[in-house]
Amino acid sequence: MVSRIMSWMNLSREGDVWLMTLCHGDNRFNNESMAAWNEALDTIEATEGNAALVITADDPKFFSNGIDIEPILATHGFPYFLNDFAPRLEALFLRVARFPMPVAFALNGHTYAGGAIMASAGDIRFMRADRGRFCFPEVNIKVPFTPLMTEVVRLLPNSAGAWEMMSTGVAWGGEEAVAKGVIEHALSAEALLPTAMAWATEMAKKDRATYTLIKRRFRVALDVYLSK
Repeated sequence: MVSRIMSWMNLSREGDVWLMTLCHGDNRFNNESMAAWNEALDTIEATEGNAALVITADDPKFFSNGIDIEPILATHGFPYFLNDFAPRLEALFLRVARFPMPVAFALNGHTYAGGAIMASAGDIRFMRADRGRFCFPEVNIKVPFTPLMTEVVRLLPNSAGAWEMMSTGVAWGGEEAVAKGVIEHALSAEALLPTAMAWATEMAKKDRATYTLIKRRFRVALDVYLSK
C-alpha cells in the first residue's frame, strides 16, 4: 500500500522495509516539504518491530536541489529564515541522522546543498553512476555551514573527501564520489533502488533497539544539539 504525504512524497512498506519516494520535482526544502518529511518519519517511527528505511526520489534529474530559499526570503524575510526556518531544517537533519533504524539513501539524480546534507545524515548512500552530481556549493554562494550541518556532513565515510567538497564546492558524479570515499556505492539506474532495498532488507533483520543504541553512540557528537 502506498500513502501520499501531502504532494511531496509517497510512503510504502515492503515487508520490514519502508520506502520514502520524494515526488515534487527537484524536491527542495520549504515549510510544506519539511512538514511532509516529519509526517512520514512520524508514521515510520511509530511502528513497532525491526525495520529499515530507504529514501529516494522519482524525478529523472534530481534527488534534491536543496533549500527553496528565494520564495522563503521573498515571503518571510531573512530574519525568519535565520531564526525560524533554518533551526527547523537543522532539527530535521538531526532527526534523520539519529533515526531509530537503518537508513539508506538511493540518490537517483542531482543531490545539492541541503539535499546533500540530508543524504549525509543517512547510514549509507547509493548513487547513480551515470547521472547526477553530489555537491556542497555553499562556499561558492557565501552560505557557511552551521555547526550542526558540519557535524552531519562529517558523517560521510571519508572526512578528507567531505572537506574537499565543503571547501571547494566541487560537484562529483557517482563514480568520482565513490573514488573519493564520500559515497559508498555507484550503480546503474536499473540497479540503484533494488540494491538499496536489498541492503535495507538485510539490515532490517538487526534488532532495532540495539542498532539504534550503537548508531547513536557512534554519532555521539550530535547529542550536544538535542537540546537546542
